[in-house]
Amino acid sequence: MIAQRKQSISTKLTMMNILVSGAALLLACAGFFAYDQITFRESLVRTLSAQGQIIGSNSASALLFDDPQAALNTLSALKSFPNIVSAGILTANRQTFAQYSRDGEDELLNVPVLRDDQAEAYRFGSTHLILVRKIVLDQKLIGFVYLRADLNERAVRLRRYALIAFGVLLLSLLLALLVSSAFRKSVAEPITALAETARSVSRNRDYSVRVAPTGERDEVAVLIDAFNEMLREIQQRDRALRNARDELEQRVSDRTHDLVSANRELEAFSYSVSHDLRGPLEVLNGFSYMLMTKHAGQLDSGGKESVENIRTAARRMSELIDDLLNLSRMTTSTMHRERVDLSAFARSIMEDLCREAPSRQVDFVAPESAEAFGDPRLLRIMLDNLLRNAWKYTSRREHAHIELGRETKNGRIVYFVRDDGSGFDQRSADRLFQPFQRLHSAAEFPGNGIGLATVRRIVQRHGGEVWAEGAVEKGATFYFTLESRTS
Repeated sequence: MIAQRKQSISTKLTMMNILVSGAALLLACAGFFAYDQITFRESLVRTLSAQGQIIGSNSASALLFDDPQAALNTLSALKSFPNIVSAGILTANRQTFAQYSRDGEDELLNVPVLRDDQAEAYRFGSTHLILVRKIVLDQKLIGFVYLRADLNERAVRLRRYALIAFGVLLLSLLLALLVSSAFRKSVAEPITALAETARSVSRNRDYSVRVAPTGERDEVAVLIDAFNEMLREIQQRDRALRNARDELEQRVSDRTHDLVSANRELEAFSYSVSHDLRGPLEVLNGFSYMLMTKHAGQLDSGGKESVENIRTAARRMSELIDDLLNLSRMTTSTMHRERVDLSAFARSIMEDLCREAPSRQVDFVAPESAEAFGDPRLLRIMLDNLLRNAWKYTSRREHAHIELGRETKNGRIVYFVRDDGSGFDQRSADRLFQPFQRLHSAAEFPGNGIGLATVRRIVQRHGGEVWAEGAVEKGATFYFTLESRTS
């Protein structure tokens, strides 16, 4: 392939030199041919004009004395001019007086009409030149001289010039080939070396190679120097990128190690919460239960209320522990992605809610299918939190409306859960997804502020985003996106 490319650029340079040289020579030859033809025609006209003038002067007395033989003798002198085909002397009324023919054949002399101020006239044909000149004596027209010459010499000159031009062109092309070989060595070979180096760098990604300088100070040398400088800059940037990549890999390794350690600490914390905190809570709950069952008679109304408050606080603490454990599992649990139908999940969850509170009137709307790609268990937990949130905050509506939907925004699929419940102040929307952050008091709506934080963790693990829009007493809409499945 290298040899082919080298031959290709060499051939182009050689052909360029040959074409330029050949075109210049052809133009020069064409110019010389045109100049020669013009000078030949002018010279031939001058020669015939001089001969016509001589013949007219010598034939004037013959015309005056009506001596055709004398005129014929004058015309016979034209035998020494082989290019004269025929000639004649005519009277003033254009009658043939004497005639000469190189081939001995008579010719009809057709003399054109000359103006009074015109001494002679000539006309070039394809093979002959005809010249007619007046014979004037004492300013009186007494006759005409007719001369007809062939143009064979022009064809001979053309052939001669063609042979000379062909020889010069052939020698010039051979010289152009010799010059092109030297030119090719100084131009084509450095460019070929440059192309070979560029291909090697592209194939091997070795930016340490360089093109050998030519030692000249021409454009090719400038190109090679610029290419080598570009390689040096790329080499420096490649070295910097390698160092940055190594540093980034080390940072990722450190962060991964830190993350693994944090996950282990979180697992240890979860274990501690699950076992170390539940034990005292169960003891507290057990003893308070014994007080209420076995020693209720020894307690007055204030004591019974205090014990009941202890039991309520213990249950509340137990629920918080469960929510914290569930939130931690959302971050550390292994994900198994597959194609799921969010509409089917939502209908199942709403059926459970309706069974728990059959007296409520709630219209639930969902598309026939809302496919997504993700972990089925986590996505069901996410939808369960969103729908239960909507169910809770529409509890004061006699006839509530909850909707699961899907739409396209900016080229991506966005899912949403909408309700017409109590809503919230849009300025506090960022607090909704923080753990233990509530925009309503527990007396208004029960809860511990973990559900929406769990929703955000699950959506983030699926590579999506979650946000909310709402207004006080005008309902709320929770939007979320999920990472699209890549092939």
